Amino acid sequence: MPSPKKKSQGAPDNNRQDRENEQTVPFKDTFDLNGDCCKCSSHGARVCWLPIPKLQDTMQRYLTAQKPLLDNDQYRRTEQLAEDFEKGIGKQLHEELVAQDKRNKHTSFISGPWFDMYLTAREPVVLNHNPFMSFNPDPNSANNDQVTRATNMTVSALRFMKTFRAGLLEPEIFHLNPAKSNTSSFKNIIRFVPPSLSWYGAYMVNAYPLDMSQYYRLFNSTRIPRSGRDELLTDDRAKHLLVMRNGHFYTFDVIDGDGRITKASEIQAHFKYILSDPRPPPEFCLGYLTSENRDTWTSMRLRLLEAGNTEVLNKIDTAIFCICFDDITVKDHLQLSHNMLHGNGLNRWYDKSFSIILTKEGHAAVNFEHSWGDGVAVLRLMNEIFKDTTERPAISATTLPAAVDSSQSVQKLEFKLDDFLKSGISSAKEKFDNTVSTLSFDALEFKKGGKEFLKKQNVSPDAVAQLSFQMAFLRQYGKTVATYESCSTAAFKHGRTETIRPATIYTKKCSEAFVKEPSKHSIRDLRAMINECSKYHGQLTKEAAMGQGFDRHLFALRYLAKSKGISLPELFQDPSYIQINHNILSTSTLSSPAVQLGGFAPVVPDGFGVGYGVHDHWIGCSISSYPARDPKEFLKCLNKSLNDIFDVLE
Repeated sequence: MPSPKKKSQGAPDNNRQDRENEQTVPFKDTFDLNGDCCKCSSHGARVCWLPIPKLQDTMQRYLTAQKPLLDNDQYRRTEQLAEDFEKGIGKQLHEELVAQDKRNKHTSFISGPWFDMYLTAREPVVLNHNPFMSFNPDPNSANNDQVTRATNMTVSALRFMKTFRAGLLEPEIFHLNPAKSNTSSFKNIIRFVPPSLSWYGAYMVNAYPLDMSQYYRLFNSTRIPRSGRDELLTDDRAKHLLVMRNGHFYTFDVIDGDGRITKASEIQAHFKYILSDPRPPPEFCLGYLTSENRDTWTSMRLRLLEAGNTEVLNKIDTAIFCICFDDITVKDHLQLSHNMLHGNGLNRWYDKSFSIILTKEGHAAVNFEHSWGDGVAVLRLMNEIFKDTTERPAISATTLPAAVDSSQSVQKLEFKLDDFLKSGISSAKEKFDNTVSTLSFDALEFKKGGKEFLKKQNVSPDAVAQLSFQMAFLRQYGKTVATYESCSTAAFKHGRTETIRPATIYTKKCSEAFVKEPSKHSIRDLRAMINECSKYHGQLTKEAAMGQGFDRHLFALRYLAKSKGISLPELFQDPSYIQINHNILSTSTLSSPAVQLGGFAPVVPDGFGVGYGVHDHWIGCSISSYPARDPKEFLKCLNKSLNDIFDVLE
């Protein structure tokens, strides 16, 4: 883990942050706190250390996950390699990992390696790492006006930031057994228990306050390209917002000298001023460089600095966050997905910790750089923004902008570009256009039923969704492939994610019964198979959430071997290990009243990126792919699979 003394790398200096948060924050600039969560502040919440699983358990889970992907000969070879690893070099590496973990109780065993994985990756962040999540429309349709919504979201994001920095933001609670802990009676009891004891009460009923260390990087943060390994820059002293429109960059202060949020009507006036700028996009739009290979972008950035652009780059890097005004009108969800995931490249700074993108008619989404943190932190931000803008909007559609001279407050950033930089920008644009042109999106809305129906049938909604993906792929391509489902480990200090492996011996058996041999099985048999899939998927989900998967453990052991100069153990050279980490089905789900849909690109050229949500009465799915796969046919197969499953359950 990089030294916390360096502000641009690794973990933040939490002591410094705590000292700065002792200042009094005006209540009107923070969120209304209703005490709905367990009684812990953002700096007082206690979270457990992320456990390192037993090596024996990890190897057994690894082999169990491999079983549906391998034939008998492949499995026997992988089983032997796993046994040799567990008894030999794997045992040594595991013991060293445990010893390291005991010496570094300020963090988790996965945090440093995970930062390194992201920051040493040299491929472009756009499509390869940055996802998007789009907001639902404001229920008050008049407030979906582009300027009104941008103003309200900016103010609400700043309220969130100030609430967090003041140490007043309640932690979210992960309920492993919501029937016991996610109840009003438990919350009422725990509210009157001293903070030092409430933590133990919550844990007794499997309620885990989530780690909030990633929130520090939400604001005033940017990924900086460096040769070999990028850095994360955070400077929470900066008070300005970055705004992009038509490839132009603007900044203005949104926090005043006393630490208060600028009046909403002034922010509104500045946005209107920026949107009135008649200039067309510049011939050479600097934002394209952030879509480049990281080493190429590093050399371009050095040239920018040499050309005299230090001050303007610092303005971009330290801005609290970025607002992107897009001059397009979205006609459907597919166009929305393309625009929010990658856009046309000229009106983005993909390295910013997060950007709020707004179209002409007020469609809004967050696109975020992934190295600093995960979806849990961003989703919390979005939930709070949506709740605050809809319940306590800073302005309305009838609010008049403040009578201020925005030309004195808004600074348009100008760049000095030589021929080398112009050529680099042109090259980056060409690569960007070629790459995004190969990406396809398609979507499905399955209206036969959703979460409520599935829960009445005593099956896990997520398990049914994952089973349907397995059945669809088998129907389309005739095989079972490596599948990834992301699971947060934020219930632990500096936790990141763990992998759920939804392709199991149970989903394979069930999928083959439905797809290959439907006439051979009774409804009772098929129902029993669905129940098996649901039960086992629930077990895998709980294990992953509690840090008991196998992927991160093996990843850390491999990272440790490399860091010590040990030749790569045979286990990690096994074609089966390489195959299970070539995730053809990469899936992620989220459910929130704030979020309309989310999406990301496939993680491999021959894969699908599957963003999905199981709602109360319907199931939504957004699929991305490159030319190697046919998303329309996959969705046809998926619709058939869901129909088959629901027919059996009914």
